[in-house]
Amino acid sequence: MPHELAPAAYYLTTKEVAELLRVKERKVYDLAAAGKIPHRRITGKLLFPEVELRNWIEADRSPVATRRPSVLTGSHDPLLDWAVRESGSGLATLFNGSGDGLAGFERGRAALAGVHIPEATGWNIETTAARGLKNAVLIGWAQRARGLVVAKDMQDSITQFNDLKGKRVVQRQPGAGGAIFFDWMMRRESLDASDLIAVDGIAHTEFDAAAVVAAGQADAAIGIETMARQFDLGFVPLAWEHFDLIIDRHAYFTKPVQKLLAFSRSTACHDKAASMGGYDLAQMGQVRWLSD
Repeated sequence: MPHELAPAAYYLTTKEVAELLRVKERKVYDLAAAGKIPHRRITGKLLFPEVELRNWIEADRSPVATRRPSVLTGSHDPLLDWAVRESGSGLATLFNGSGDGLAGFERGRAALAGVHIPEATGWNIETTAARGLKNAVLIGWAQRARGLVVAKDMQDSITQFNDLKGKRVVQRQPGAGGAIFFDWMMRRESLDASDLIAVDGIAHTEFDAAAVVAAGQADAAIGIETMARQFDLGFVPLAWEHFDLIIDRHAYFTKPVQKLLAFSRSTACHDKAASMGGYDLAQMGQVRWLSD
């Protein structure tokens, strides 16, 4: 007896699969060609059995995939922090820096993590790919103006990174994206720790770093423009960085993560970013990397 084809309603087109996975159609073709996604080729046309596809999406290929808590970890972003609450996502937050956040995600301790790690040719992709993660996708959140947050009375004295010599500077925790970028700038400008006056304590978030400067306890800190604006401080721009979300593929389709991502596409979220300043959301929601 010939094999009966399932009703057409149970098959998705390439375009529908691309929309479901939030990738470009070209990526769907590549996955099919490599045999990495359930599909059928019928009269020369690619069709994707919906049940098999959803089983593939939700497949528990790692021992921690179905046990991930609804936690957002990693680096702190003011817009993301606000969106988690405003969206009613129900996600818990643990902002502990890009490095610790990525390590925690790898161990299955969070559903998603925010990262902004500078690399030789960009941000985040090489670092994430090198971890050998499975069932994960890197989604663009925002590009942010990264630079120096400067005390108001030091704005004439600190106009470039090299002006930090002899100044009081807030330090970020090791492994944080801001700390990695700061160390990279120190090497580029041929400065070392002895050239700076270190401030006691460590700033664990973008808010903490700017708050120390605003309190008069430091002359400058590595930070982002939106925090300089919030505290009415000076800002010296140095780069536009990518702040991305690494998300577990199974957790991606859970209600908390979907509520956050849906809210990120809202007018309210984009208006908030514009009012905060220092954000470019042109690539928000784009897939920047997808694990095998």
